[in-house]
Amino acid sequence: QLQLVESGGGLVQPGGSLRLSCAASGFTLDYHAIGWFRQAPGKEREGVSCISRTGGSTNYADSVKGRFTISRDNAKNTVYLLMNSLKPEDTAVYYCAASFDYYCSASPSDFGTWGQGTQVTVSS
Repeated sequence: QLQLVESGGGLVQPGGSLRLSCAASGFTLDYHAIGWFRQAPGKEREGVSCISRTGGSTNYADSVKGRFTISRDNAKNTVYLLMNSLKPEDTAVYYCAASFDYYCSASPSDFGTWGQGTQVTVSS
């Protein structure tokens, strides 16, 4: 069974940091670009960051540029999202997803396997 499992979410104060992990089982991440998306209550799902198959190309939403860093360790079959300088508006459920392709896309419809999500809450 193809599965992605996110972990690392939680409650953090504004200005704090979290590192999310996205681990794959049943398939290898080597052949896929991996994206992180988030969805806040009452809002549409939005793309946060994406990393290409080899890690040579990354992109970020304007709202997180300079604060978030995406990386991957194909040997561990895991992708990470390091989130620094967190703001209350970063509060959302964060999902990772595997693309159908080697390269990143901003469209959720280009991603076929999704994790169940991990809650990130930024609050004092």
